[in-house]
Amino acid sequence: MILTKAQYDEIAQCLVSVPPTRQSLRKLKQRFPSQSQATLLSIFSQEYQKHIKRTHAKHHTLEAIESYYQRYLDGVANNGAAPVLLELANEVDYAPSLMARLILERFLQEHEETPPSKSVINSMLRDPSQIPDGVLANQVYQCIVNDCCYGPLVDCIKHAIGHEHEVMLRDLLLEKNLSFLDEDQLRAKGYDKTPDFILQVPVAVEGHIIHWIESKASFGDECSHHAYLHDQFWSYWNRLLSERRTDDEKE
Repeated sequence: MILTKAQYDEIAQCLVSVPPTRQSLRKLKQRFPSQSQATLLSIFSQEYQKHIKRTHAKHHTLEAIESYYQRYLDGVANNGAAPVLLELANEVDYAPSLMARLILERFLQEHEETPPSKSVINSMLRDPSQIPDGVLANQVYQCIVNDCCYGPLVDCIKHAIGHEHEVMLRDLLLEKNLSFLDEDQLRAKGYDKTPDFILQVPVAVEGHIIHWIESKASFGDECSHHAYLHDQFWSYWNRLLSERRTDDEKE
């Protein structure tokens, strides 16, 4: 179903004071029963990511990191099985996975001879069993599995959904007998930026001529549309115009 701008604004406004938890998402579904779970989750995630970007800096000051780390140490010393990191992240309104990264980096700085590399941190977040401290490993795991907006688990889900939609789109194009080139074929032809599919014979859809298709498999708000236009779509358009001029010159 089509979501109007007014409906989107109502949902977004409702999310202003809502913590990023699965319980909040269930409450959101109860308030907007006509909207699909996928739509609400996409809006929920996008609005929360905007919030995190606005407040990111204050969580990365030396004072904040030291305060969080000391609270973590005090918390696990009192009860190592309690969800100390998760509760801390919720209390200070920071994504659990990002809080886990902060504390993990701080822990490794204290216990390792050399500063941890980004690849090592990412590997430990993907597989907390690699963390050389069982209590911290469990705390990080709790943050990862309870974060519905950030973290390796969310990234994996997004990747799987994106791939699924590309396969669905390919099957639909084949079903409609439309001739196209996919990303791999475009890269082989030397394209530096590639949409998911370029139609070799453009088609008309609701009065618009479609030359290429980029599937994002996520809800597109005004902010994300603007970013996609700047980062990807205009480059596709400029390349298309350049190829047309070249073809005209050859004729």
